[in-house]
This record gives sequence, C-alpha cells and structure tokens, in this order.
Amino acid sequence: MTRCVPVLITLSLLHSFAVSLFAQTDASMQQQGLVNVQTVDPSLLVDLKYSTTDNFVKQDVYGDLVRAYLQPMAARKLATANTWLQVRRPDLRLLIYDAARPQSAQWKLWNALPQYSERQRRTYVANPREGSIHSYGCAVDLTIATTDGRALDMGTPYDFFGPKAYPKQEAAMLKSGQLTKPQVANRRLLRQAMQAGGFMPIEYEWWHFNALSRRQAKQQFKRVE
Repeated sequence: MTRCVPVLITLSLLHSFAVSLFAQTDASMQQQGLVNVQTVDPSLLVDLKYSTTDNFVKQDVYGDLVRAYLQPMAARKLATANTWLQVRRPDLRLLIYDAARPQSAQWKLWNALPQYSERQRRTYVANPREGSIHSYGCAVDLTIATTDGRALDMGTPYDFFGPKAYPKQEAAMLKSGQLTKPQVANRRLLRQAMQAGGFMPIEYEWWHFNALSRRQAKQQFKRVE
C-alpha cells in the first residue's frame, strides 16, 4: 500500500493542475465578454472537435478550451434556435462542434493547409489576417443530435472538404445519388432551426452559421485571444 501513495499523490496533483488550467481558460473567455452557451441553454449539447483529435488537423488545437463560448447575443440566438427545434422535435437537440475560436488557433488551422492555394484555403478556413467570424465569437459549427448525443446523418462528416458538404450543391448531389433524401432533410432542418434563431448559413459548409457578417462582427467586437 505504501508504494501506491506517490502515484496517488501525483495523479491528484495532475488533476488539480488540469482543473486549474481549465478554470483559467474559462475565466479568460469570460473576461473577454463571452458566455458559455450551456449557461444560456443547458439543453444544448457540446463536443468541441478542436479540443479533440477528431478534426481535419488530427490534433488537439484548443487545449484547455473545452466549453463552447460565444458573444452573448450569439448565444441567445443559439438558444432560440435550439428551442425552435425542440418544439418541433422534442427528441432532438443542437450539438455544438465549434464556437468562439482564439486567434492563435485560427493560425494553426490556416497553416495546416499548405497544399492549398490561398484562394482555396479561404473556402474552408478564413485568413487569420482578415479574421474569422469564429474569432469574434459570432459563428458556430454544429449539427443536430438525439438527446443522448447521437448525431444525425448529414451525408458527410464535420470538416469535410468538398462539394458534397456544400449546401448550394445539395440538389445536384441528391439528383446524382451522392446524398439521400433523409440526409438533405436533416440539413434543411438544421438550417431552418438556425435561421429561426437569426443565424445565416454559408455556401460551402452545412455545419457553419454566422450570427453577424464579418464586417458587423469586426465593428462590434474584438478578436478572441
């Protein structure tokens, strides 16, 4: 038993250190005026993909950032969208994959695509010099899931690069058989919910929605650090 004590002490210290780092990150986000979306609507589901290796970089980009933060106005819009969905489908919830993104993380994502031209990169990742709407806390990536967290089939994974993920290509993809009617219906339900909350979809990613335009976000908020 005596030999286990140093191990237990070490694990306890590591846990305390990790909790402290998470608390510091949360405090930093709050000091910048952002809010944890689950404090606005506890029924929202969160699985920040850039806090895992389940993303196109295959690395944990966010580190100690494990909660979804947004500007308060964007968080309220998100809660409205989630309520709209639950009224129509009580068995479903919005599942958040990404929200406010620190500028340092935006650079990591931008630099992870050296094989693309700058024009091609901009289709998938905003140039950090111009600023991502995520980096102003005004954009969210998400899907729809069951109440126990099982994501609906949207036809592609999150962060899929290619026309199959483009909302503007859905009709053509459906006609060619590359997307199914249920997959397109799930995407449309997501867009309906988000637009009911006041968000705007984009042409190239079924999962991405903006609470404000980039110009409006820059005028009203500072970049997240």
